[in-house]
Order: sequence, then C-alpha cells, then structure tokens
Amino acid sequence: MLLSKVLGVIVIARNGDRYNYYQDPYTYAASNTETTALGEVESHTLGAQLRSTYFDSKSPSYIEGIRSDLVDNNEVKVRVKAGVEGTVVFDSAIALLQGLFPPSPNNKIVLANETTVVAPLGGYQYVPVETVEPGNDRSLESWTDCPAFEKHIKQFYASDDFKKKSQEAQPFFKAAKDYVFGRPTTLENAWNIYDFINSELTHNKTYAHRLPPTLVEQARHWANYHESGVFSDPEINAVGNIAGRTILHTILTSLERISFNGDPLQFMLLQTTYQPFISLFSQTGIAQERPQYAGVPDYSSALAIELRRGSPPDVRDFVRLKFKNGTSGNWEDVHAFGHRSDIPLTEFIYRAENAAITSNQQWKQICSARGVFSTFADNTGVLNYFASESAFTFAYVFVTLLALYSVAKFIKRSRAEARRVRLEGAENLPVPAVQVVEKRRI
Repeated sequence: MLLSKVLGVIVIARNGDRYNYYQDPYTYAASNTETTALGEVESHTLGAQLRSTYFDSKSPSYIEGIRSDLVDNNEVKVRVKAGVEGTVVFDSAIALLQGLFPPSPNNKIVLANETTVVAPLGGYQYVPVETVEPGNDRSLESWTDCPAFEKHIKQFYASDDFKKKSQEAQPFFKAAKDYVFGRPTTLENAWNIYDFINSELTHNKTYAHRLPPTLVEQARHWANYHESGVFSDPEINAVGNIAGRTILHTILTSLERISFNGDPLQFMLLQTTYQPFISLFSQTGIAQERPQYAGVPDYSSALAIELRRGSPPDVRDFVRLKFKNGTSGNWEDVHAFGHRSDIPLTEFIYRAENAAITSNQQWKQICSARGVFSTFADNTGVLNYFASESAFTFAYVFVTLLALYSVAKFIKRSRAEARRVRLEGAENLPVPAVQVVEKRRI
C-alpha cells in the first residue's frame, strides 16, 4: 500500500489550549470557558501541518487533484461542534483553517473597469463552516442529556475496578489537595482536577513555581483512567462508545462520497473535543494495541482517516489511519480492527456501520431520552425530520385548536365593535353613520 494514492482525507481535530472549566462528573454538563492565544497558535500550526501533508503536491500524501492555491468549497467541508466548549472549538476551527488556507494574493477579482481587487488581509480565504448544535444534531455531542450514558457512568463508578483504583489514588489526592483550592479530591472528579492543574501550570506563573514535580503527570494518569472508563466500552455498539458511534455516521458517509468519482468532496474537517478520540480508539481496537492512546489526547491533536486507492494489481480502495498527538508530535500510523496495514474500505464499513448512530431518533432510543422534533444532519447537509412523541403531538394539536378558537372569538368581537363605530363630527349627516361604515367596509 506504500504506492497507493490519496483520494481524500477526513480529519478529526481537537480544540487548542483554553482556560480551565468544570464538567459535572455524572452528567458532563459544563461551565463556560474561553480560548487562549496559545490555543489559536496550536490550531493554526496544526492547519499548516495538514496543508504541507495533504495540499502540497510534493508530499507523498498529497490528495490527488485537489486545488491547493485557493480553497475550492466543493472539495472541502468543515463541521464544528457547537455544544460544550463551543466557542473554543469554533475559534480553533477558524485558526486551523487560517493555517490550512493562508492568505493568497491569488484571491482576487478583476472588475469590468479592469480594476483588480484583492481580498482583505492580503487575500484572506473565507472557508464556510457548519456549526453543529446538539439541540438540532447529535452527531458531534451525543453524551450530554443522555440518561443511558449517565447510567453507564454510574455503573463505572460502582465497579470493583474503579473502587480499587480509587484506593490506589488516595496518596495523589492527598498531595493535590493544597493545589486545587477546595475542589473535590476524588477519583470521580479526576478530570476536573487534572484540567485545573494543567491550566494553572500553563497560565499562572506563581502556581507553576509552587507545584511539586510529577503532580501534573499523576493528575493526567488518573484523568486518563477516568475518561477512558467513561467514554469507552468493550462492545463497539455499547452506550459507552456513544461519542464515537455518532461521529462514525459522518465518517462512513464521507468515505463513501470521496470514493465515488462523481462527488467533488476530498477533504472533511471535523473540529471537536477529546471525547470522540477515546471512543473511536476503543471501537477500532487501537487502544487495545496501544494503551497510551486510551486517554485524553493533547490539545490540537488530530486523527487523519485517509482513503487511498491501491496500485495494480490490487486497485481497491483502502483506509489508512494516522494520529498526531498535539502539534509537537509526528504522524503515526495506527491500525484498525487488528490489521497491520491499511484496511480495505469495504471491510472498514462492514465492521463499523452497525455501530453508527445515523439519526437523532435513533440516538433518543439508545439514550432513552425524551424530546421534541429533532433533526440529524449528515455530511451531505441533508436534514432528516423525525416525528416527536405522541404526547407532544396531542399537546400540539390541542394548543393549535385553542389558538384557532381564540382567534375566531377575537374576529367576531372585532366585527361587532366595528358596527358601533361613529364618524367624527356632527351627527346630523344626511346619511346614517352606520350606513357610511358599511359602505367603507365594502
């Protein structure tokens, strides 16, 4: 497969650095946070690295035939998670795209009067971004407001292994207590402890000078154990893998589009948070082969899913996975479903498609969730509408009929009032006022 050519790529990218924020250990509802200049630089760097890898014709991974001087919006599609950490993820996507498609003097237009106009900022390229709000589309944030997932979390906390690890972690939590300023020092809260320590170590000089050596590494170890247990499951289609199951739908349909010669799509960017990485590595067996990938990836990490066409005699389409842990790491090949090389596209789809959640309605059934009308957008941008629950339908019909009845009464009352209207001025007009009103109404 070394001589295979790249037909297209799907990139799943984590957001860049941000200020710390809180996630509820049981529901994963979260507080607000903001991106930092460091985070924007990290995402911009990742974008430049993606450009040199896939948009440079001299690169061995160059996407065959893709336009590299200016963005072609038919060939490139961007979807951005707009739920938890939404503003940070959006900012990261914009910074990444600035590195992927830097300003170009070729981004210009010649007017009828022969005047040449270059886009602002030296030819800045404006790439359309589709934000994915969990209120409308659960494909990029499926773990919040999901009762079945919350049940999975509680079962994980109640497991014998978790109780054993909690006892093992007590020396760390005792040492960390003076550096987390009242935050609960329990294994259930391990992610919040790590996120706070890591953020303060990065942004707070005084804190960084006081923090004992290895404390942040220990915090990350326990956060990795915690998040891996929450966002993975032994079975590929179990609820613990829900973050990967919903994003799989976009991955599989995008691969099919890229493989089809009549579809112009060649590059898909899915800007998201860390949770889908953990689930996907669990579902594909990568975490079992490489346990270091079972935890939280660094800021601006990326998973590239390449679709490659083999060289003769085997000209089938193959999938190659590459992972880059942060901007300082190198791309590493990771292999799905026990393969030691590229996996045929047909096999990849066959083994993954039954785990994919393809609609909000299916998500609701799996989560045992209740809600109103919902839509689920796939990578084609087509929205599928689903009916709400029967109780809501009855309530909707009742409210509609009540509104119609109120409107009818209002119209009837208004007409009655109109008949009592008198024109201004003297009453001794040659024509009765009521008759004048009736004529005006005609």
